[in-house]
Amino acid sequence: MKHNINIQDGYLFQSLKAADLLSVQLLTGDKHQGVLKRFDRFALVLESGGREILIYKHAIATVAPASAAGGE
Repeated sequence: MKHNINIQDGYLFQSLKAADLLSVQLLTGDKHQGVLKRFDRFALVLESGGREILIYKHAIATVAPASAAGGE
């Protein structure tokens, strides 16, 4: 049996491994920047400003490298 990784998991795993600074925009328009610490099927944990933020995936509009998102 071949194990397939979906595009979302591949993107997040690469960001996790590289410890890239990510910009996450929520459906509400709120934006969070930080380093991805963990993720699963339903949520991700972003470390920002010395604290960890749990973000549910169903609330996310976009995820991008902070530099590509006009990093602040």
